[in-house]
Amino acid sequence: MASSAREKDGFREAVLRLYRTTAFRLSAVYLLIFVAFAIFVLGYLAWNTRRLLDAQITETINTEINALAEQSRIGGQRRLVNIIERRSRQSGSFLYLLVDQKGDAVTGNAVLRAPVLSLRPGWTELVYSRPDENEEARRLAKIRVFVLDSGHRLIVGRDLEERAVLRESVRRARGWSLLMVLALGAFGAWFVTRRVLGRLDAIALSSGRIMEGNLSERLPVSDNNDEFDRLAVHLNQMLDRIGGLMAGLRELSDNVAHDLRTPLTRMRNGVEESLRKASTLEESREGLEKAIDEADQLIRIFDALLMISRAEAGNLTLATQSLDVREAVSGIAELYEPLAEEAGAVIETEIPADLRVAANRELLGRALSNLIDNALKYGKPASGAAGRIVLSAHAAGDRIEIAVADQGDGIPESERQRVLERFVRLDPSRAKPGFGLGLSLVAAVARMMGGALRLEDNAPGLRAVLVLPAALVDDPRDVRE
Repeated sequence: MASSAREKDGFREAVLRLYRTTAFRLSAVYLLIFVAFAIFVLGYLAWNTRRLLDAQITETINTEINALAEQSRIGGQRRLVNIIERRSRQSGSFLYLLVDQKGDAVTGNAVLRAPVLSLRPGWTELVYSRPDENEEARRLAKIRVFVLDSGHRLIVGRDLEERAVLRESVRRARGWSLLMVLALGAFGAWFVTRRVLGRLDAIALSSGRIMEGNLSERLPVSDNNDEFDRLAVHLNQMLDRIGGLMAGLRELSDNVAHDLRTPLTRMRNGVEESLRKASTLEESREGLEKAIDEADQLIRIFDALLMISRAEAGNLTLATQSLDVREAVSGIAELYEPLAEEAGAVIETEIPADLRVAANRELLGRALSNLIDNALKYGKPASGAAGRIVLSAHAAGDRIEIAVADQGDGIPESERQRVLERFVRLDPSRAKPGFGLGLSLVAAVARMMGGALRLEDNAPGLRAVLVLPAALVDDPRDVRE
């Protein structure tokens, strides 16, 4: 009994744990949305099917009653009676009934369960039976009452059993469809949740071992390359980085302890010796000078440690210069003119004088080289004519915008942010050379120099704009920010 109770408690806890997961709740929400959509779709299909069937029944009754009325006008009542009798003997779902002014049936194949004279001309649905059936037989039909010129009432209708059968079939199909949707959705929610829980449990187990002190433990990574794998890879890279930093910190601590111990010991011994042996002012001065030298050595050690720390943290200030934009851009353009001629393109520069930018010459040259190289590869017009690459620049407030424009296919607006990421290429065939790093490199260089990269439509082609801070001083020396 105790074992059975424990099993029930364990099962209940597992179900509650499954229910509390975000994956299960999201799956349940998606299932409800899908069920609501399925109900709407199936209901619309059933309603539209019934509407089309009613329209078809109405059209066929109208056609039949118009034909009979025409026969009555041509051949009179006798001819109409003969036609109705002949058609009444045929098997089918059509109903025919001819009634005189008193309400007595002249001919037909239907017995109405309502007074005929009380029926107004037009459409209605009522109960009827066949003449050869007993009085308890009850069927539903859609009929139209038409008054002939002679005053007789011509009633033509059609049995609605087909519509009822169709409605019942649709109802059953809808019920089974919803049942299958619920069953499959519930199974899918359970499967997804169990899969997610399994992955999370494995990550939690590894995380627990890491928190217990096993820093060599890493999160498990499968071969699925899904979001959990990507998260685990990034976390493992973070753990590797943390492990490297901790190892470096331990090594740094050991080196600091070793390097500082010797000068501190030497300083103490020197001061102690000076106090013990110095008998004159000159000897005391000499001991203090040695202590100052040792202190200067300690300061140099700390300065070196601080510089290393700032470099590893990425806090070193980038050295920039006040660069003449026309000179820098024209120099890069001249270097690429032979390559442009080989590619059947022309490089033009439209840069006004007296524009100066605060940038690193080497990084600026690398960024412009990547933009021109990108224009040469992708900036050829679709017509096959010679390409025209225009390098321009202008001042925009406290910024300088350097643009490289081509006449190629350009980049869709929805993809302009994505192409700034690494290894992203819009050429699905990957027939052209490159690794998808050019624009991402330019964006990174721009951020390092305090600017940004902006992609625009050149109509046609692409206009890549490198936005950099303008130089505040015209100083040939390096401008340190």
